[in-house]
Amino acid sequence: MKKYLNLFDFKQKVNYKTEILAGLTVAMTMIPESLSFAILAGLSPLTGLYAAFLMGIVTAIFGGRPGMVSGGAGATVVVLIALAATHGVEYLFAAVALAGLLQLLVGLFKLGKFVRLIPQPVMFGFLNGLAVIIFMAQVAQFKTMEGGAEVWMEGSALYIMAGLTLLTIAIVALWPKVTKAVPPSLVAILVVFGIVFFLDIDTKKVLDIATVSGSLPSFHIPNVPFTLETLTIIMPYAMVMAGVGLIESLLTLNMVDEITNTRGKSNREAAAQGIANITNGFFGGMGGCAMVAQTLVNVGSGARARLSAIIGAMTILFIILVGGPVIEQIPMAALVGVMMVVAIGTFEWVSFKVINKMPKHDIFVLILVAVVTVVFHNLAVAVLIGVIISSLVFAWESAKRIRARKSVDENGVKHYEIYGPLFFGSTATFIEKFDVENDPEEVVIDFKESKVVDMSAIDALNKITAKYQKQGKTLRLRHLSQDCLRLLTNAESVIEVNIIEDPTYRVMLNK
Repeated sequence: MKKYLNLFDFKQKVNYKTEILAGLTVAMTMIPESLSFAILAGLSPLTGLYAAFLMGIVTAIFGGRPGMVSGGAGATVVVLIALAATHGVEYLFAAVALAGLLQLLVGLFKLGKFVRLIPQPVMFGFLNGLAVIIFMAQVAQFKTMEGGAEVWMEGSALYIMAGLTLLTIAIVALWPKVTKAVPPSLVAILVVFGIVFFLDIDTKKVLDIATVSGSLPSFHIPNVPFTLETLTIIMPYAMVMAGVGLIESLLTLNMVDEITNTRGKSNREAAAQGIANITNGFFGGMGGCAMVAQTLVNVGSGARARLSAIIGAMTILFIILVGGPVIEQIPMAALVGVMMVVAIGTFEWVSFKVINKMPKHDIFVLILVAVVTVVFHNLAVAVLIGVIISSLVFAWESAKRIRARKSVDENGVKHYEIYGPLFFGSTATFIEKFDVENDPEEVVIDFKESKVVDMSAIDALNKITAKYQKQGKTLRLRHLSQDCLRLLTNAESVIEVNIIEDPTYRVMLNK
């Protein structure tokens, strides 16, 4: 029997069973990733689990996107590895808290909306690169420690690990045909766990990565000097971490928006991420952001509300306090299989279908973002590069579209009707349109189908005005929009132009 409840301010019905089972599945998939990245950063394994719990519970309650899962993500932790190695873990906690403060400010000043400026090819490249990273991270689990070094599994150990992984993938793929009442990922984990436990199969388990038992996270102020020198040390790391975390979180929010056909609140999510990281800094967590793979597991399991993420976070805490010995016996093959399915689902296969219909520059951006993501494991840098290239291409294409229609009226006045935006990229082409020496005594530039965008455009108007004045001719501007007028009025001290008063457009005479 389904029970429903409206949670918090999102007026949405919540299926208890689906949310609880999805939350349990998410918790199982978060554990190995949180532990792995904590160990990679040279931190205590519990630091990773604390981050999973703190990020998860805070963003689940205060975040702007029901169904999204946050935790101790590797994208943000990788940024802080150098800081932890050179200055110690206390500086890392201070940087995490400062990064959280920066994210909170982004949310409060409503800057999260700028993630909408990320083009679709960048999103395709981001998701495809992320899918490859997730998949390769699972392949790395087929290594084992021998003589203090990591080596690839061989013989029976490899066959057992591979067989259990394939069994997990098969269950995840086939279980929905049996029933959709229970998430297939959870069923796969439980089945493989049961087989290994009851048949006493020797295979790699969570315990082989690290222990997951501990106590409640306790409050403590990072033990660092409160000086300007400390701020200069941690600020660069905090800024990069804040940027990486926000980009990954807001991209994940957009992804869930598309999957669920609903709209999240980017500024609220940014603020929640900030509060969660501040909490991490003062409670011994390594910080984090939204986790794309776990979010896909959650949404794919049918979760659409906050309850699943809350259940997932509380399950992590329960595991830390009580359930560690049981969770430590879960075969890594089960978790690897689930995450491989997630990687396959994350990859935007549709990008192959539309790639021959995309402009060449979009194809280049898609491939470049994917390659940078895979090679450098830095999602923020990959997205930033993609956005910059896309913006430059857009500016170049827009610059080529400016044109002028020329005519002379019955009074001998020459009119230039401008089409396309006048901005830094199109100013050179704009100036070339005018025949200053051969034009009549009076010239009008009509901006009805154009727009003065930036300071470079204003400078171009100033230059063309100066050229006509040098020839003793009069140049006037017509049909400027209100925002263009404001721009020109603000620049009165550096330019001199004549604006024709037009009652239809309410343009004021600029004397």
